[in-house]
Amino acid sequence: MECKLKNSIIYYETYGNGFPIINLHGFTLDHRVLKGCMEPIFKERNNYKRIYFDLPGMGKTNAESWIKNSDQMLDICIEFIKRIIPNQRFLIASESYGSYLGRGIIYKEPENVEGALFICPVMKAVQNERILPEINIPIPQLNLKMSKRYKKEIQAGIDIANNDFLDKLAKKGYPFSSNVDEKIKRFDKPSLFLLGRQDSTVGYQDAWDIIEKYPRATYAILDQASHNLQIEQEQTFTILVKEWLDRIESSLSNKES
Repeated sequence: MECKLKNSIIYYETYGNGFPIINLHGFTLDHRVLKGCMEPIFKERNNYKRIYFDLPGMGKTNAESWIKNSDQMLDICIEFIKRIIPNQRFLIASESYGSYLGRGIIYKEPENVEGALFICPVMKAVQNERILPEINIPIPQLNLKMSKRYKKEIQAGIDIANNDFLDKLAKKGYPFSSNVDEKIKRFDKPSLFLLGRQDSTVGYQDAWDIIEKYPRATYAILDQASHNLQIEQEQTFTILVKEWLDRIESSLSNKES
């Protein structure tokens, strides 16, 4: 489906009915990276409306020449959310760059976000500022199932990304114009940070800098997991996300009672 915004058209897919979950994918990928790891979890939970969409220049959403930076990407995300689920509260499930945008949404729309999942989140937008692990433990080789998932959920998005557009954005406009993590005072909704112990792309240590701003967050650093944690540690990923949803449901129930 397509959602027409003021200055762009966003490709998106929705599944199920119930409390909305906005899914934000990573840089150069598309909605399939989160659809692939999240949809199996909802076979047992039919009370959520899952919304997956492609960011500009990725997947089936065209790049727009006026988009120069992550501030504008964030504005597009918020405009999309308000158009697709007007005046509704929602959850955020995010991965990598999507988690960077997700925290921007929390900063700008704190009253509407009821919980957040961050998978291998980008914490420092500038790459040379990131604390990365020394990789002295080999990541397990992908088995046949992992390889199929990687090709379908990750490589497929990379293959169709608009690299010219994304390269320009990465070089000149990747960081927000201000530090949203510093501006977020306190997000006291159920949250989950999933970090790969061998993630050499974004690392895991930087995520601890904001732990006190997320008093209801579970932090999990998974061994033998890199930037594709959801594929490499599928079973543990599923258990932790289900537990996050349990906390979400308890929180929403308490709020309504």
